[in-house]
Amino acid sequence: MVIGDEILSGRRRDTHVEWFRHILQDRGFSLGWVQILPDDPELLIRQIRQSMTAGDKVFSCGGIGATPDDHTRQCAAVAAGVPLVRNSEAAALIEKQFPGSARPHRIRMADLPEGCELIPNPVNNVAGFSIKEHYFLPGFPDMSHPMGQWVLDSYYPPDEHAPQTLSLRVYGASENELMPILEKLTGDWPQLKLFSLPRMGEESFVELGFTGSEEIDAAFHSLQQALHRGSFSFTLSETDQRSSGA
Repeated sequence: MVIGDEILSGRRRDTHVEWFRHILQDRGFSLGWVQILPDDPELLIRQIRQSMTAGDKVFSCGGIGATPDDHTRQCAAVAAGVPLVRNSEAAALIEKQFPGSARPHRIRMADLPEGCELIPNPVNNVAGFSIKEHYFLPGFPDMSHPMGQWVLDSYYPPDEHAPQTLSLRVYGASENELMPILEKLTGDWPQLKLFSLPRMGEESFVELGFTGSEEIDAAFHSLQQALHRGSFSFTLSETDQRSSGA
């Protein structure tokens, strides 16, 4: 989740989605979904509650500050069904970081959902927090990205048995012409995810491939055989992108 009216209005450009996509792939996970949400308490509560109920693992960036337009801390508490309370550890960090100016405003960033765990902030020591496998981080990338890295290092070790992606490029054919092959392979290998990505332009081709783990090599070989039988021209473009849901 990326939270902030400034993202939706274009006043600021999002960099979180691409960063998290890369770091998750490097560790053997994939980005399951993305939401860019306004600073709207009712909507935030609804969306956070929905993902908590679904058991999703979620990174949320933005809206945990102390200004009146920051609602994420309060909404996370409501969605989790717990009160918003002053976290003594978070408060101590803020008072140490900002002696003489922590109160009355900055200290509000220590008002967090009861029972949450803190996420250390290496930039200014104003902690993020986690509850129900939802990880709430600041909107500033120079803070949220190292904090997200800490979460992954602490709770989600790399998946050494993650699925991989194998693909090739078919030239001189449309998806419509390839449809019989795609439909047959989808039925033959239901445990894998088959994808077709056409590219238009000066060099037009259709990228075909599978994502998965069990029997992916055999399925990829079947794809090549089917293309040979159909006299389609293709080149291999194998990748090994680890991608399990996160």
